[in-house]
Amino acid sequence: STPDMRVPLAHALGWPQRLASGAQPLDLTAKPLSFEPADTTRFPCLQLAKDALAVGGSAPIVLNAANEVAVAAFLAGHLPFLAIAALVAETLAAVQPPAPTSIDGVFAIDRLARNWANANRRALAG
Repeated sequence: STPDMRVPLAHALGWPQRLASGAQPLDLTAKPLSFEPADTTRFPCLQLAKDALAVGGSAPIVLNAANEVAVAAFLAGHLPFLAIAALVAETLAAVQPPAPTSIDGVFAIDRLARNWANANRRALAG
């Protein structure tokens, strides 16, 4: 639907049922849509994700684990927002195990990256 606070209010008031909010449906054909390249300077984690995908192997696993640690630390008040990308980048640079060959290998890489990110986030906590 179009942006309208009636939608979440109706959802909250009617839970677990659905109430009609009165909001108008979103018409994606009403005006032309345009897309621009993503600004990876303003959104550095996007570039980190693209780079991890390009590298492949264990990099996307490391990126995901580091990002989850960084965001959790930010939400808990232990890491500044602007340090999230720095912690993810440092973890990607430091933790480079070979590509996993099993699901157990995926979990092992995830644990390794989380442990490294947790141990090193304090340096960025400023």
